[in-house]
Amino acid sequence: MNKKIAVTGIKPTGIPHIGNYFGAIKPALELTKEYDARYFIADYHALNSIKDPKLLQEMTYEVAATWLACGLNPKRSLVYRQSQVPETFDLTSILMAFTPKGLMNRAHAYKAKLAENEELKRDPDDGVNMGLFSYPVLMAADILLFDADVVPVGKDQAQHLEMTVDIAQSINHNYQKELLKIPQALIRKQTETVIGLDGRKMSKSYDNTIPLFLPTKKMRKLVMKIVTNSQTVEERKDPETCNIFALYKLFATPKEQEKMKIRYRAGGMGWGHAKQALFEKMEETISPIRKKYDEIISDKQYIDEILAAGSQKAREIAAEKIQSLKNELGLGTA
Repeated sequence: MNKKIAVTGIKPTGIPHIGNYFGAIKPALELTKEYDARYFIADYHALNSIKDPKLLQEMTYEVAATWLACGLNPKRSLVYRQSQVPETFDLTSILMAFTPKGLMNRAHAYKAKLAENEELKRDPDDGVNMGLFSYPVLMAADILLFDADVVPVGKDQAQHLEMTVDIAQSINHNYQKELLKIPQALIRKQTETVIGLDGRKMSKSYDNTIPLFLPTKKMRKLVMKIVTNSQTVEERKDPETCNIFALYKLFATPKEQEKMKIRYRAGGMGWGHAKQALFEKMEETISPIRKKYDEIISDKQYIDEILAAGSQKAREIAAEKIQSLKNELGLGTA
């Protein structure tokens, strides 16, 4: 029995942090247990905001090395670069013909840019390129080209998947047959929010992140900066309202979590002790991944070979889909 297909897009945005690892990378890699998992580096999406070629190339290597170090196995899963599968843009052009402009007007990213321009009293479309405006259509092509059954998304991407469904349904309705598979969102609520250093959601925009591959000493120094209350060592503490314990749970086993809860509630444990315990569990998990990352990122040829091989396989799948679709739309050869 063939597994259902899961498609995950990975945007090159620099070295990820702990929140990215637990909120996106780890759950996405776990898809291989149940699905035919396919992963692509969304470098064309990144081009909307990154115009420096050296930076874009370096970020592409970094994100590839990160996922490979975290456990992405190119022998078990398809991994490729979006820009190396031109059939994606064949499908994008087809989808454009069925996408109302009004639908794009409602996209969150575009509306946020308009709101920002209004607040700063700038022209409404200042800084808006067509890549940003039509971002949801390219995303739809990424998904529909590979007949995805499910797409893991966060809340910020859920709307784009809804748009993908709208566009696909429009085409299927027009031709009275299912030319494009209708995907479903896969939202993992248990790891949606990872607490940052200040107690808010871990985010680069809040400057409260713990970078995933930070060297040991720097990581410990950062962990020691986690915000706590003013309780003394002797006082009993509530683990359920503690930023340190919220992070500790991500790394510790259920048994280790219960032991730590007992220490919290017994009193006699200071915040420094709790932070040290968190750091040790983090280092236990991250150290081997960091070592693997350092090995991979130092061998760019290895990364190129993996992405080239994966992209070739992706092209073969995509070419078959595009040819079939063109025949149905009257774009194929007689």
